[in-house]
Amino acid sequence: MGELQDHPLLTDRAAGLPAAATVLLGQAEAALQAQDPQAAEVALDGVLAILPDCAEALRMQGVVRHLRGDYVAAVAVLQRARALQPDDPLVRMNLATALFAAGEPAAAIAGLQRCCAMAPGFAPAWFNLGKMYMLQQRPAGAVTALHRALDAEPGHVPSRMLLAQAQASLGALEPAGENYRAVLRLQPDQADAWVGLADLETARFSAADAAQLEQLLGSPLASPRARVCLGFALTRALEDQGDYAGAFRTLRKANAQMYRQLAWNPARATAQMQAMRRVFDAPRAGAADARLGEGMIFVVGMPQAGSRLTVQVLAAHPAVAVVDETQVVEQVLKAETQRLRQPRAQWMAHATPADWQRLGQEYLARTASWRGDRACLVDRTPDNWRLVGAIRAMLPGARVVDSRRRALETCFSCYRQLFLDRHEFSYDLDHVVGCWSDYDALCLHWRQLFPGGFLEHHYEAWRAEPVLQVRRLLAFCALPFAPACVDVHDGGERIVGSVAELMRRDSERCAAYGKELKRLRALLRMRGAGE
Repeated sequence: MGELQDHPLLTDRAAGLPAAATVLLGQAEAALQAQDPQAAEVALDGVLAILPDCAEALRMQGVVRHLRGDYVAAVAVLQRARALQPDDPLVRMNLATALFAAGEPAAAIAGLQRCCAMAPGFAPAWFNLGKMYMLQQRPAGAVTALHRALDAEPGHVPSRMLLAQAQASLGALEPAGENYRAVLRLQPDQADAWVGLADLETARFSAADAAQLEQLLGSPLASPRARVCLGFALTRALEDQGDYAGAFRTLRKANAQMYRQLAWNPARATAQMQAMRRVFDAPRAGAADARLGEGMIFVVGMPQAGSRLTVQVLAAHPAVAVVDETQVVEQVLKAETQRLRQPRAQWMAHATPADWQRLGQEYLARTASWRGDRACLVDRTPDNWRLVGAIRAMLPGARVVDSRRRALETCFSCYRQLFLDRHEFSYDLDHVVGCWSDYDALCLHWRQLFPGGFLEHHYEAWRAEPVLQVRRLLAFCALPFAPACVDVHDGGERIVGSVAELMRRDSERCAAYGKELKRLRALLRMRGAGE
């Protein structure tokens, strides 16, 4: 969060220091403002040569090392600063953010909570606490912290943006929309607020909104990233005006702009998928303990295909804890690849039961805090469809649920969604269909290879027969039937604006686009996919 230069905690930081040290600290501060950490460090070295125990210089040195990505060193320096100035909330805030970056979230959050208690009117501390809660998938805590940040600084746009995101993740779409609109009143060209608003199914765009977005897109000052965001938002605005031909032209242009900024290699992606299939072409000897991973449920699938809705159903069960987009499987496998200095497929082909047991235990250790005392933990990381073979080798007692819906809705929803920093295939229709085809082929293989551990869960079937499909899903997961898991389907307050409603509207939207999706339909037919 941008620090408030007139806040008492940020003024007179060099009070009482010798003149030479004060000048150097000013140079370091100016260098940090100019995003020049090297110059900042030179100035800070000068301060510390004069005053080795200058807490403010050590604090700023810790910030520099954090910016450079040397988180362990940042923590060490900031701990020295805290020992010298234990009652300085700014030092504690900087230390907490470094601890979080260094992989110590519990200590980081505790430190920020202490900082907020010491300086309850210091908005940056509340903002950082909210940010950490969001990264820890604790949006309710984030909402509370971000309200406190805005109480201290009502006009701080990053706090309001993050609050809107937290509210949206909790299904509070109306307050989220109000906060995005509040941002746009302050900054009408805030592209992230426009696209955030467009992602809310309850939001409605007027003809005036569409005209304003078209004007912003025509501005020569808009950055390439902003143009992409504004293009996706304009697509939604034109849909709300019933202009689906115009919406599709805008969407196609925005996707093309995003695609030019990326380096997606579809041939490499397919080759990686095929490599995994070759490694696990037949059942392999996995972890020696066949029960390792019991109670673990991995929900996988294409983006926009209903995995979040599947998790909503499972999360309603009292025996289930949920964690979202953890990437822990990928992290464990990546660490092993780096340790062995071998390509992933190579070491997997020669891994022993002891190797898989060790990797499975590492995964369980990393996720234990999320599971707590619940019988089951659901790990929703959709991209893990590529890694089901490794998951079952590491954790033979685990179950995998493949969340699916019709190919047409899945592919068009991917094409229509702005992901920004992931799912690079989604900005070109040929690549979307290619990825869907890779996914479909590999998941067919997993279903055949692991008949007792891999389940397809279809959105359309769930929609038609919710009780039957929920019973089937819970039975597969070795969970007793719970009526609450069916209640998620029933409508009412819990479902308003939820993923189920979004998916229903996706189907209506595909019908409304009509002939504009002619090419997508043809591509799917060429791949042998029904709509």
